[in-house]
Amino acid sequence: MRVAILSREYPPEVYGGAGVHVEYLSRELAHLTEVEVHCFGADRPGPGAAPSVTAYRPWDRLAGSAHHLAALQTMSVDLAIAADLDQVDLAHSHTWYANFAGHLAKLIYDIPHVTTVHSLEPMRPWKAEQLGGGYALSTFCEHTSIAGADAVIAVSSAVRDDILRCYPDVSPDVVRVIHNGIDAEEWKPDLETAALERHGIDPAAPMVIYVGRVTRQKGINHLLDATRHLDPSVQVVLRAGSPDTAELGVELARQVEQLRHERGNVIWIESMLERWEMRQLLSHADVFCCPSIYEPQGLVNLEAMACETAVVASRVGGIPEVVVDGETGVLVPFTPRSVDDANPLDPEAYARDLAAALTSVLADDERRREMGRAGRRRVIDVFSWTAIARQVLDLYEQVVR
Repeated sequence: MRVAILSREYPPEVYGGAGVHVEYLSRELAHLTEVEVHCFGADRPGPGAAPSVTAYRPWDRLAGSAHHLAALQTMSVDLAIAADLDQVDLAHSHTWYANFAGHLAKLIYDIPHVTTVHSLEPMRPWKAEQLGGGYALSTFCEHTSIAGADAVIAVSSAVRDDILRCYPDVSPDVVRVIHNGIDAEEWKPDLETAALERHGIDPAAPMVIYVGRVTRQKGINHLLDATRHLDPSVQVVLRAGSPDTAELGVELARQVEQLRHERGNVIWIESMLERWEMRQLLSHADVFCCPSIYEPQGLVNLEAMACETAVVASRVGGIPEVVVDGETGVLVPFTPRSVDDANPLDPEAYARDLAAALTSVLADDERRREMGRAGRRRVIDVFSWTAIARQVLDLYEQVVR
């Protein structure tokens, strides 16, 4: 079987969990079947690479910075990708950026289209800030492609529920849950300190770390509000970049500066880090914090758990399917304003609850270490990429008849 995996992100151009997912899934699937990757951006390694990779850029005619052009640029890449899929047996798309290419390939070549849902546009209305009128186009691409797919993979049971609620014309029979995975040999405890020294982090001081994009979805502003209630001796390390909008980046910078003035001990790393650096930072952190207000699964929670780091996370989306409350970390109750508004009903109460959970884990060394050990055991037992790739291939075989 010849499978085309379609994705905006592929190494080295990866900025989120979907890109990490595609990297590892395609690598594992390449051991089981013929795989080629079609992605956005600069050219990747040429013939001989496994899997083979072809990259695409938007049409020059669509160059510009207007919000709506970003969505049109994406659609132009999708058209180019679809034109190259005439020899494959199945297209597997990831995120709205590549969904439309898979849908078009299904229509043109009469091949199955499988799509993995890492998040949903209707669950992220704040993206209208980023895309303007293009948000209607991104939602159109996503909805049309999911509704027409032969199989839909949800990365958690919570995402499956969201798909069926947001898009009621999607048949429940085609939506299957297959979780994100992780390479536990690559993500493991690393007690070297070169990365900490590079970024001015004190390995002897208690540390809470956040890793994620600067976006409303990830709740970083709520963590910063919670930081005001932590002991000033606690280092708060933010590996946070790629803001959704310039305005959001400015807003975060102001919040960080105010915190530094009030309590100090806030370290903000905006640049992307090498994996060895991330391993060291996660391994030395006392607690990893995932304050998301919307999180389909949260791959970075698995990365922290694999490094034997306790997790404090919001009880939203697919996070409870990863983090076992009281065993591998602590889940913080979260009440959204409404079904259509994921922001916290009481932001101050949520910030205080986050701070209380972080403080409780920081205060108990043995409990924190046991949570870390339990987290790594759970990663190895439940979330290996080898097992997940096998599940995906089984699904391929069911839809290719």
